[in-house]
Amino acid sequence: MKKINNKIKRKLRNRKKLKKVSVNRYRISVSKSLNNLSAQIIDDKLKKTLVSASSIEKEIKQNKVKKMEKSSLIGEILAKRAKEKNIIEVYFDRGENKYHGRVKTFAETLRKNGLKF
Repeated sequence: MKKINNKIKRKLRNRKKLKKVSVNRYRISVSKSLNNLSAQIIDDKLKKTLVSASSIEKEIKQNKVKKMEKSSLIGEILAKRAKEKNIIEVYFDRGENKYHGRVKTFAETLRKNGLKF
């Protein structure tokens, strides 16, 4: 029960700080489960998802790779799809997850592939 409350607090605290930065930028929202990672770029003004990538997609699911490698693959795919839609400046919403492990690898891969946050 306490762990759930801490996650909710972290999520709300993170979103509150990000609202200050969100001027004319899109949001990268990351959700992580035990085995999978998914991310999407969201336009909060129109409330629409512009681009998304997930480890459940066929291309990634066919390859038997470890979780850390999956997160970097998803980062590359999302960055490539974002470039096709001319999205460069974003802000990173890690949600209730700590900036550690798979989330950190995902963020660093996005930065390497040209997204600025």
